[in-house]
Amino acid sequence: MSAFERNEGTSVRPFRLDRTNAKLMGVCGGIGEFAGIDPTLVRIGFVATTLLGFGAPVVIYLAIGLIAD
Repeated sequence: MSAFERNEGTSVRPFRLDRTNAKLMGVCGGIGEFAGIDPTLVRIGFVATTLLGFGAPVVIYLAIGLIAD
């Protein structure tokens, strides 16, 4: 039984990479779809935090891209 089947009937929805709106791995598109916001805003936020010197977004992006879906 998958995690989605166990959560069927609840408001919990699984995170999925967005392959149709993907630029690299589909992580920002998936986050945007999951949060209900435009994926472009997620991408801008990702680039902005990376350029400000925070290295964590790159590591988190790669981890989500490798683990999710």
